Amino acid sequence: MRIPKRIASAVINSLKGGVVPRTGLPYITVGREKEIEALLRDVDIISDGGASFRFIVGKYGSGKSFMLQTIRSHVMDRNFVVVDADLSPERRLQGSKGQGLATYKELIRNMSTKTRPDGGALTLILDRWISNIQSETATETSLDDSSPEFTKAVEKRIFAVVNELSEMVHGFDFAKLLTMYYRAAVSGDDESKNKVVKWFRGEYATKTEAKSELGVNIIITDDDWYEYIKLFAAFLKRAGYNGMLVLIDELVNIYKIPNSITRQYNYEKILTMYNDTLQGKASHLGIIMGGTPQCIEDTRRGVYSYEALRSRLADSRFSSGDLTDMMAPVIRLVPLTYEEMLVLTEKLADIHAQLFDYQQKITQDEMIAFLQAEFGRIGADSHITPREVIRDFIAVLDISLQNPSRTIAEVIGTVAVPQPSPSSAENDDEFAEFEI
Repeated sequence: MRIPKRIASAVINSLKGGVVPRTGLPYITVGREKEIEALLRDVDIISDGGASFRFIVGKYGSGKSFMLQTIRSHVMDRNFVVVDADLSPERRLQGSKGQGLATYKELIRNMSTKTRPDGGALTLILDRWISNIQSETATETSLDDSSPEFTKAVEKRIFAVVNELSEMVHGFDFAKLLTMYYRAAVSGDDESKNKVVKWFRGEYATKTEAKSELGVNIIITDDDWYEYIKLFAAFLKRAGYNGMLVLIDELVNIYKIPNSITRQYNYEKILTMYNDTLQGKASHLGIIMGGTPQCIEDTRRGVYSYEALRSRLADSRFSSGDLTDMMAPVIRLVPLTYEEMLVLTEKLADIHAQLFDYQQKITQDEMIAFLQAEFGRIGADSHITPREVIRDFIAVLDISLQNPSRTIAEVIGTVAVPQPSPSSAENDDEFAEFEI
């Protein structure tokens, strides 16, 4: 397995820092075949004009964030646009002080495609859309691209797209701004293009400001930002992409909201999204949310405290033990097996050796001894997470590299690892940032 050094560096440094790398995931993915297969079936449905909604649920360390990033990588390779955001006290699905709009802004800021995987792809998408229409018009009409007839033919195609969107909620203004962007692009008016992009990003604070700069008497707000996500999904299909996937992680931040009414408003927004995708009110749109069992199943504060969601999401009584339903709206993750962790350590050892240009010397028996030491700790069965194991393993590799005279067994024996305690595990459940 050969891996470019820049990717190897990103993988090792991210894992060592306790976060999921946004690049190089195929090099370290192990297990999760059933879950990935189920989610990719959803992707096929979205490509055909449907929509989907899933929850990825698991304890910290079971793989939620890693699963979301893995699917993100898969769908971008399938010509999808992906937007993702982590919820926080400042970013919610619904709020009275801009928290919902803040989530929308984060989603659009992280808009990614295969050619722009690190976010900021909005302008690229708009420019590509215009360029594709011009190319198609030139091919089909054989007109000179400088002639008035060519311009009229291109505008006719542009208007055909925006007219379809204008029938949706808020579609008229969305279509008007797309037309405005096209005309600014054709005339070379970068200032007007930037103003339109600013509007799409939800950065206009007042209607008066938007009216004076763009001539539209509407802005994206806390209450209606999701309608614009649906508009984007419909537009992206017409712009040459197969669909749009929305990834929202850290649902625990809704669970932590102290005010019960505010929590209920957020769960009501989830219900709206869920109903839209399953009832055909959205197209070419997939939504995946990640959370812990507690923030989903707690009937006092969690998603299940909202009865309309609990009745839709609760497990079937026929699904239990190893009889899991991967077609259900909730996919529950279990921790990686010891065998899968061994495969992962082998991959990490290989990447580490390539990154630092040395001959890998750690043997499989030594990797097994390391895992036995990790999982043999008191309370490891219930409290240790793969994040901790990975960080410890990379530390072993780092120390071994810097101390070539010491054997791996000696290094493993000198790595001091604190014993997990119930209290620290509870803190991990609330504040851990990385799962694999």
